[in-house]
Amino acid sequence: MVEDGGEEEAEGESGEMPAAAAPLQRCNGFLPGKEAAGGGRAAPAGGGEQPAPAAPEAEAMLAAGGGRPEARLETRLSRRRLAVLAVFSCYSLVNAFQWIQYSILSNVFAGFYGVSFTEIDWLSMVYMVAYVPLILPATWLLDARGLRLTALLGAGLNALGAWLKCGSLAPRRYPLTLAAQAVCAVAQVFILGLPSRIASVWFGPTEVSTACAVAVLGNQLGTAIGFLLPPVLVPNTPNDIDLMAHNIGIMFYGTAIVSTLLFFLTGVVFEEKPKYPPSHSQAVLQTKPPEDYSYKQSIINLFKNIPFILLLISYGIMTGAFYSVSTLLNQMIVTHYAGEEVNAGRIGLTLVVAGMVGSIICGLWLDYTKTYKQTTLIVYILSFIGLLVFTFTLDLGYLIVVFVTGGVLGFFMTGYLPLGFEFAVEITYPESEGTSSGLLNASAQIFGIVFTLVQGKLTTDYSPRAGNIFLCAWIFVGIILTALIKSDLRRHNVNSGIMNLDVKAVSGDSFTMTILPTQMLDFYWHNSISCKRGIDKIL
Repeated sequence: MVEDGGEEEAEGESGEMPAAAAPLQRCNGFLPGKEAAGGGRAAPAGGGEQPAPAAPEAEAMLAAGGGRPEARLETRLSRRRLAVLAVFSCYSLVNAFQWIQYSILSNVFAGFYGVSFTEIDWLSMVYMVAYVPLILPATWLLDARGLRLTALLGAGLNALGAWLKCGSLAPRRYPLTLAAQAVCAVAQVFILGLPSRIASVWFGPTEVSTACAVAVLGNQLGTAIGFLLPPVLVPNTPNDIDLMAHNIGIMFYGTAIVSTLLFFLTGVVFEEKPKYPPSHSQAVLQTKPPEDYSYKQSIINLFKNIPFILLLISYGIMTGAFYSVSTLLNQMIVTHYAGEEVNAGRIGLTLVVAGMVGSIICGLWLDYTKTYKQTTLIVYILSFIGLLVFTFTLDLGYLIVVFVTGGVLGFFMTGYLPLGFEFAVEITYPESEGTSSGLLNASAQIFGIVFTLVQGKLTTDYSPRAGNIFLCAWIFVGIILTALIKSDLRRHNVNSGIMNLDVKAVSGDSFTMTILPTQMLDFYWHNSISCKRGIDKIL
């Protein structure tokens, strides 16, 4: 194959590997062994006919299109994809760590800055508030300027916010630490929508769901470390404010140094896309002229897609509930177990680590079975059951029970996150993965703000049980909405070679008309040139 530098190398020595090709199952509605010939009639299945020779007009079309179809649709896996995924996961980890580092030490920071618990909660909720108005500009930037610039903005703002926090290492500097956290919140806007885009652009069809799960895993791991590390680094020393400031400084400066290193690594590792598309669905998308894409039309198409709207609401409910539980976990634990701030962090760690395992298992399962709706619905139901059990065992007086129920809750609730991303990409293809993921995250932030405020009020005025029952009621609504989603796996159908005239892409008839005459001809070239004639006759 030909490398980027133009030199030919043996297949085993190159930096790219052939992607696993999915079998082509039918050509525009004609079953294997049949083709549109003789005026559109199907040839007998199992016949021994050989593909017809290319017609002169077809050859001319292919020459005008840029050469042989097999060259234009070549798919390979780049080894760089693993480095891209690793670096993204790391700086996403640091961003999530900065989100939760205040709320898990809410009593410590409330005393240090001399503010109320509600003001400390806002250091977490600012992530949610910033996301909602900025998500549309961020997804436009991702589509218009590309993956590399978006990644650099996310990593760079993450580092900037971390350094600003280092200036708030004194009592009464709450406004500065809030401003620094707001910068990190803006960075999050350029991070949360990337997992499905990175997975689709860099990974093949047999690993895309696992790659998305790993990308989400980085954010979850950051939350886990945010639960575990801050209580260890910053013990509660209300009688020694100078020692408390020193300990907070260690945490802030360490975060800033790591964030800066990851920013430079992002500049070195990230590229816009690999030289060759990793899947047929990406190959089809890359053949579309850029001028044919309309961001405004893409948003309109997504909001006309009823299954996506149902997923948008149900994803927001589940993920918003997770945000709320994560933010208020410290308050829930210390209400029933006074002085157990360290164990509260460990319970949060258990919740997120179990969710990381759940994410990987769900990603592998999706790559193997492609049962998106069934898996999403089952995980949703088990999350509901897990939250019920957690709610009614929280006040039994046994921390070990809380560890176990928290782990079960996290396994399903956190494991749901990559499921929602991948399900959305499937039912909205060929719309931008960044746009669909961004809207899902915006929904999650809105529900997260509302749930955190309401659950926090119920927890303070009544009990943690009242706040958790409130969440249980909403998750039950999410189960109903998930059950109503129609499963239309469009991306999977393209990768498998299944495309019908009656299955239109989300972007409307214009996309279907663009794909069928040229790209679909290339896509099924090895079946027969008569496929084109059948398509042209139908059109």
